[in-house]
Amino acid sequence: MPDDLQIIHRDTQLLAVHKPAGLLVHRSALDAHADDDVVTRLRAQLGAPVWPAHRLDKGTSGVQLLALDADSARRLGAVFAGTACAPGDASRPDKRYLALVRGWPADAGEIDQPLARDPELPSAGQPRLAACTRWQVLQRLQLPMATDGRHADTRLALVAVQPLTGRRHQIRRHFKALAHPLIGDATHGKGPLNRAVAAHLGWQRLWLHALSLTLPHPASGVPLTLRAEPGPEWAGLLGGDALTD
Repeated sequence: MPDDLQIIHRDTQLLAVHKPAGLLVHRSALDAHADDDVVTRLRAQLGAPVWPAHRLDKGTSGVQLLALDADSARRLGAVFAGTACAPGDASRPDKRYLALVRGWPADAGEIDQPLARDPELPSAGQPRLAACTRWQVLQRLQLPMATDGRHADTRLALVAVQPLTGRRHQIRRHFKALAHPLIGDATHGKGPLNRAVAAHLGWQRLWLHALSLTLPHPASGVPLTLRAEPGPEWAGLLGGDALTD
């Protein structure tokens, strides 16, 4: 029997849980052999249907918001449907993530680069959709091991990320475009580096965590902030114990 998911918010319309890394939000043809997902587990846990308001990638942990009725699901769908890159609109969700990336990017920045709609298909011939991502480096890290023949150590950065739009794999694809792919990203990252870091840290995962989500409640319009604290695997990175700064 799968473990119950940690509930971080529940009212008559909404439910938010802390999604663990490695768990699908719902069944997908892209992972046809998976027999466990957030929606199925919550339906068993609550004895009632749920509707995902958005989707975190399987490897991503953190805040996952769901609706408890079809009308709230439709309202949330409108909230998450924003496509413009301009920040500051209180009617749109404010999403904040933690990511561990290769190398040392600039202290802060924003990438405005349209992305193909479906990251699973070749980009050629697909429409390009507006996509913007902001980031700020929280900590620069060095692993005392060589993963590139040109360097005696391995540089990583812990980064706070704010996607202003919500394209599939947006953070992962944007950081790949910046030449700072996420650690543990099997699709857009570097396999040998991912394996070396996993062996050094003792954790194998996509290093992306949905830390917080703020949005207007679909029933009252009052701002609601949801937060999922990072798991124990992030403790050494956040405190600087596992790596040398």
